[in-house]
Formats: sequence, C-alpha cells, structure tokens
Amino acid sequence: MVYYITKVAITAVLVVLIAEISKRSSFVGAVLASIPLTSVLAMLWLYIDTGDSGKVSELSGSVFWLVLPSLALFIALPLLLAKGVNFYLGLAGSIGITAICYWLMVTVLHHVGIEL
Repeated sequence: MVYYITKVAITAVLVVLIAEISKRSSFVGAVLASIPLTSVLAMLWLYIDTGDSGKVSELSGSVFWLVLPSLALFIALPLLLAKGVNFYLGLAGSIGITAICYWLMVTVLHHVGIEL
C-alpha cells in the first residue's frame, strides 16, 4: 500500500509542480509539460512492478502511435479559445475532438494490421 501511495504522490507532485511553474513562465511550463513525464513514469512503474522490458517496449510502441492523435487537443483548444469559446466548453470540445482522433487512429492501425 505504501508503494502505491508513493507512486501517486510522486506523480501528483510532478503535475502540480509543472502547473505552478507554468504560472510564472508558460515557456518553461510548456517545456516541462511536453516532456512525456506521464509516459516515462508509467514505463518506470511498469518495469519496477514487472521487471519485464518487453511490456515496457509494447507500452512505448503504443504510446508512439497514440501521441499523434493527442496532438489534436493542442491544435483545437487554442483555435477554439481564439474564436472566443468559453474555456471549459473549448476544453470539452477539444477533448471530444481528440477522442474522435484516437478512435480514427486505432481504427486505421487495426485496418493495417497494427494492434495496440
């Protein structure tokens, strides 16, 4: 139980730290946020938990394919906000667009024989 609490605490502290740094410098916050910390932590925790580098490799490959549709959020949100859409509505719309892009990516990958 202590191990899981430690994992959650480390992950949460990193997210909060990035948010706090972003208040002072959006550039530094963006650099830190663009580093795939979540993916790195997930791979780290997965390896520590299983000792299986094959599982880490599979996760890494799947993350690669799913990073592409996730970029839709970072395109849609600023466009919607620039059009004057309310932040929460813009965020929800961007998440919806991103979900559609994920579905499309998984469908296309499945069609060409790549299973995630």
